[in-house]
Amino acid sequence: MQCYTELTPPTAVTHSTTLQLIPGQGTNLVVAKSSLLQIFRTKIVATEVETSQSNGHRARNVTRYESRLANDDDGLEASFLGGDSLGLRTDRTNNAKLVLIAEIPLAGTVIGLARIKTPNPRHGCDSLLVAFKDARLSLVEWDAERYTLSTVSIHYYEQEELQGSPWAAPLSHYVNFLAADPGSRCAALQFGARNLAILPFRQADEDIDMGDWDEELDGPRPPPKDSSSAVINGASNIEDTPYSSSFVLRLSNLDPSLLHPVHLAFLYEYREPTFGILASTTSASNSLGRRDHFVYMVFTLDLHQKASTTILSVTGLPQDLFRVVPLPAPVGGALLVGSNELIHIDQSGKPNGVAVNSMAKQCTSFGLVDQSDLNLRLEGCAIDVLTADLGELLIILNDGRMTVVTFRIDGRTVSGLELRVIPESSGGSVIPGRVATLSRVGRNGMFAGLEEGDSVLFGWSKKQAQVGRKKTRAKEIAADMELEDEDAMEDEEEDEDDLYGEESASRHQPVSAVSSLMSGDVNFRVHDRLLNTAPIQAMTYGQPVWLPGSEEERNSAGVRSDLQLVCAVGRDRSASLAAMNLAIQPAVIGRFEFPEARGFWTMCAKKPIPKTLQGDKGGDSLGKDYDVCGQYDKFMIVAKVDLDGYEKSDVYALTAAGFESLGGTEFDPAAGITIEAGTMGKGSRIIQILKSEVRCYDGDFGLSQIVPMLDEETGAEPRAISASIADPFLLIIRDDSSTFIAQIDSSNELEEMDRDDQILTTTKWLTGCLYADTNGVFAEEVAAKRSKPTQSILMFLLSASGALHIYRLPDLSKPVYVAEGLSYIPPSLSADYAARKGTAKETVAEIIVADLGDTTHKSPFLILRHANDDLTLYQPFRFREGTSLDFSKTLFFQKLPNTAFAKSPEEADEDEASHQPRLLSMRRCSNIAGYSTVFLPGASPSFIIKSSKSMPRVLPLQGSGVIAMSPFHTEGCEYGFIYADSQHIARVTQLPQDWSYAETGLAIKKIPIGDDIGAITYHPPTQSYVVGCNTPEPFELPKDDDYHKEWARENVIFKPTSDRGTLKLVSPITWTVVDSVLLEPCETILCVETLSLEVSEFTNERKQLIAVGTALTKGEDLPTRGRVYVYDIADVIPEPGRPETGKKLKLVAKEDIPRGAVTALSEIGTQGLMLVAQGQKCMVRGLKEDGSLLPVAFMDMNCYVTAAKELPGTGLCLMADAFKGVWFTGYTEEPYKMILFGKSSTKLEVLNADFLPDGKELSIVASDADGHIHILQFDPEHPKSLQGHLLLHRTTFNTGANIPTKSLLLPATSPADKEKARTTTKQNGSSSSSSDEREPATQRPHVLLLASATGVLAALRPLPESAYRRLSSLAAQLVNSLPHAAGLNPRGYRMPSADCPPAGVEAGIGRSIVDGAVLERFTELGMARRVELAGRAGYAGIGEVRAELEGVLGWAGMGYF
Repeated sequence: MQCYTELTPPTAVTHSTTLQLIPGQGTNLVVAKSSLLQIFRTKIVATEVETSQSNGHRARNVTRYESRLANDDDGLEASFLGGDSLGLRTDRTNNAKLVLIAEIPLAGTVIGLARIKTPNPRHGCDSLLVAFKDARLSLVEWDAERYTLSTVSIHYYEQEELQGSPWAAPLSHYVNFLAADPGSRCAALQFGARNLAILPFRQADEDIDMGDWDEELDGPRPPPKDSSSAVINGASNIEDTPYSSSFVLRLSNLDPSLLHPVHLAFLYEYREPTFGILASTTSASNSLGRRDHFVYMVFTLDLHQKASTTILSVTGLPQDLFRVVPLPAPVGGALLVGSNELIHIDQSGKPNGVAVNSMAKQCTSFGLVDQSDLNLRLEGCAIDVLTADLGELLIILNDGRMTVVTFRIDGRTVSGLELRVIPESSGGSVIPGRVATLSRVGRNGMFAGLEEGDSVLFGWSKKQAQVGRKKTRAKEIAADMELEDEDAMEDEEEDEDDLYGEESASRHQPVSAVSSLMSGDVNFRVHDRLLNTAPIQAMTYGQPVWLPGSEEERNSAGVRSDLQLVCAVGRDRSASLAAMNLAIQPAVIGRFEFPEARGFWTMCAKKPIPKTLQGDKGGDSLGKDYDVCGQYDKFMIVAKVDLDGYEKSDVYALTAAGFESLGGTEFDPAAGITIEAGTMGKGSRIIQILKSEVRCYDGDFGLSQIVPMLDEETGAEPRAISASIADPFLLIIRDDSSTFIAQIDSSNELEEMDRDDQILTTTKWLTGCLYADTNGVFAEEVAAKRSKPTQSILMFLLSASGALHIYRLPDLSKPVYVAEGLSYIPPSLSADYAARKGTAKETVAEIIVADLGDTTHKSPFLILRHANDDLTLYQPFRFREGTSLDFSKTLFFQKLPNTAFAKSPEEADEDEASHQPRLLSMRRCSNIAGYSTVFLPGASPSFIIKSSKSMPRVLPLQGSGVIAMSPFHTEGCEYGFIYADSQHIARVTQLPQDWSYAETGLAIKKIPIGDDIGAITYHPPTQSYVVGCNTPEPFELPKDDDYHKEWARENVIFKPTSDRGTLKLVSPITWTVVDSVLLEPCETILCVETLSLEVSEFTNERKQLIAVGTALTKGEDLPTRGRVYVYDIADVIPEPGRPETGKKLKLVAKEDIPRGAVTALSEIGTQGLMLVAQGQKCMVRGLKEDGSLLPVAFMDMNCYVTAAKELPGTGLCLMADAFKGVWFTGYTEEPYKMILFGKSSTKLEVLNADFLPDGKELSIVASDADGHIHILQFDPEHPKSLQGHLLLHRTTFNTGANIPTKSLLLPATSPADKEKARTTTKQNGSSSSSSDEREPATQRPHVLLLASATGVLAALRPLPESAYRRLSSLAAQLVNSLPHAAGLNPRGYRMPSADCPPAGVEAGIGRSIVDGAVLERFTELGMARRVELAGRAGYAGIGEVRAELEGVLGWAGMGYF
């Protein structure tokens, strides 16, 4: 059987909403990406924008400028520069950035989000109602104690009795959606044909508002009800739930005309929950000549009686209306949105409409104001309120353009509405495409979630003059995006604005954003983006390429992958190529042999101030040499081991060009090997920790102090094995498991601190670190709420018994926190966590607490390194219950999911880095290309990287094991790092620009193409990519048609569009288009493949050529035709200064197909022929020398071939039909013919099909339009298969929303392959990864890579029988052992839906594909549960489980990427 694992999370945003979900964070933005829920908060960050690029594309952080002013007490530099001289070069602005708080994977597909204000919630915040496919609701709220979402209730509406008539279609065939009442009184889920589920929420008693209680008039105030008594008389008190029992209404019972509901929404300003619904008695149809038969009705619900009342009804509405948008005061009522018009209906039922294009006149007779010259298409648009006071609306069209709607209001009635398009100069084109969801963030900002491009957080602000701006920071923030933080939480229910004079004045004279936008005084600006690699339209793989003979090519040796995955992602303007790698491939600035290096430490120290300059001011205004803030590193200490094994240390001076040995100082190389080095005393002392002593130097390496490692009581001299520096403290762990803690005083003398605590002196300590708490996460609990947490230094120590002790320095009298259970690796760690006796412990080799993040946001994490180099990450959080101020009762650690495995022990053993004495511990790096990160050295070198919009991810560093590493920040290599690998090569490197790492856990570089990409292929001989793009163009009817003379006279302004194909040649050296071929109008590219074709019938010469299949569609009156083009890539003379342009597409052959489009192409057989899927036939064609394609064999198909694949070199073919299932055929060459072996069920709508060979077994993998993966097999000996004519159906697996639309069959590598590659490399001097000798498919394991429209990449791997049994047993145990978000069932999620047709003859014997998403959660368990489950599933121990999971999870077997 097989195992299905998702390799990347979904990135396409489908839903979003804003609410106050987490206490103390103001407004949170909740984003749903089909099966992933992310919770963000916003943070204001000051950035500077280059004035030429002021639309927000090139914002750099201002830290560099601010650091120059940081120590400038007298403002000398500022006064010389002029305070605003910065304005000449750059423009300071405040950007709102998104910061991810939590990420929750869901075993379901989200179809709606709604904010619910429930009475007496746990922490005074909102709840979130999530609707899932097909008809279920989960009410969730934030649980501060567990720091995650907790499920309040689950509501199912998928029972048979709710489905209505027996002939009704299954639930999944309907558009089900969620709507919530603005007053949070109830929510409605419309599901099925005409069912409405109403979920009422309890409200505080509305009739008697206790806030207005007057004891003189109303008598004594009644006592508050005790809400804590949830259980009364042993039975649950159902009254305490925040919701009442839900009920289902049949829409046709509300009103007989609601037979075909289109959309509904709850309206504002009604005392009872009231919704407006758009519906009809007949379904909309253009071809039947129906017009104006839609009706809009408003109903009020009585939740107690479960009844409703009709308030108003408007009939005769156009049939292209598709949405109801409720409008708040002052406009009120609802806006009905159609493809060609907008109609506003107020609370009295009075309509006002506007036609936005010329089609409206032909579609409807409804009275509309004519604005048809705008020529807008409103399908797929998104609408939200722009200015609440004036009721102005923002509409984002499906091409990303923005328009605004203004209402003419006379008193309380609307007398008309008007649309205006926002000009590009005001930022009208900041959105790159169709918006799936639009959410208001703060007063002046919105979040636009896109499924087909990067999602955008944008705001509008006044354009400011460049010179003489002296605005305070607070005012700038107010002018920009006014976001609520904890002080400024907006409570929509309470209207306190008139308490403040300033506010009320602005309230009576609201400023129109529309007029400001039109005049250019206000413009839209992008604040932040969420990376999106969806939809994946096509994918291929190629080799990373540099300019031949260039320095980059020489430097990249050893740190580049064999291949890279290149996907065509995005649509329309957002269309891009995404190059993906598993590991970080550093940009190498310099490389050199350095065999003796064992450790690097770079630092920047203050020069000692000469006595002549020492005065009252100290060194504050003496220039940059006497200051360290924001400077380049000046020195590097290197720990060395000679070839003879002699240990020493050297110091080097860093220059712009490189580094050189520093002589003439008091640094003694022979003193021994350095364990750790750094600066203390605010940068005035350089500290070098040796095994036997600590040496202190001044900024010129003049020796100032030596502190020996001498135990005065015993006289022993323990050796230092690891150390940690956090100015002004120093911690050393010694080889007798004792600690040495020292502090530097104001005169820069280092003194050992007295260890008052008995525990500190008697306990054996394994490992420890110091951490400077800048964020106040570990601050002491203070009774006064508003006092700022002070920065403190904490010491974390791990004892030999596995207990974590935290001390708040300088107090060593007692630990402030002790957690005994850290080595049990529990899911949540607290001071009172206790494991059962005899529970197995995990060996923890090292702990480190470090800030992870980027320039926007950093936060601390506790990172555990185990003996096998696997990592466990804990996130600290605070939760205070009651009035307790005890630090140890309020600090908790929550384990984060980490699916990255270190190299297996056998593989790691081959790397020399494993056999080095472990001198180098994990390294904290405060700024590597803007990331605050931790580096893990050894045989599995990795960075732990986190951005403000992601969770921490472990990304490996490309290349062999790393022995020594340090941050490296000089003029020639800004914010880079230096490392020495086990091949004795040292490299000075940077993280490459324009790559993102943390968002998906892959290294991804997006290259904008700007046109919709339909297909992509790689051409190995020229190392180029060929991309088939399609661009929409206005469609015109053919003027020369003999049958339709009237077409020549047609004059339509508002023309439809049709796609026109362009073939582009992309060079991966610079990722630019070097050649393009424009096809005929209305000719669309459907497939592009690189095929090895026979180019000569006489010499039988084979050549790799580019085959392109196209479709010519000129409207439904004319038949669709197809074409096959065959191109070669020829060498030409390149353009001057652009050596990559030396290639061009050259047409070799062209064949017209009179009937049907060419939808799929493949190589076939052994003679260099091609398989062409053309219309309802699949033909085998050969390339003739006259440029034609000769057909030699064919197979009749049914409707439309979506995929045609051949198992290389076997003649076994697979054809998938869009409506009629899968065909398994064979092809022979003597004589040429195609034979049908077997078919699947003819009811399958197959989007993609592929082979998955496993030894002698061959599986057929078909994915259908509902997201099911079907596993089929050909077995002529099975009695039910009719001699093999029917394929056997082994199992079906549901992928949810991540429907696989493209696949790639890849060979899986094993450690033996790496050994073979290493020996061939040594023999040939070059890697033989691209050998042309094709081994048969049966000889090696394979993996099927699947891509979906949500941005998910997944792998399907075959499993041996024994592994399948163990893993499926382990998965079943895990489902029962783990908590599941939103109360969903992972097992039910993967079952095929009830309406899924059988794919073939049932032969499944109850088997299923193993779900990798469940197996990945094995590491979430504590040690005790892991051992228990491993035993139950039949494993000898946890090591066996880890080895098996390593082979089936993640990118196992695809290390060549």
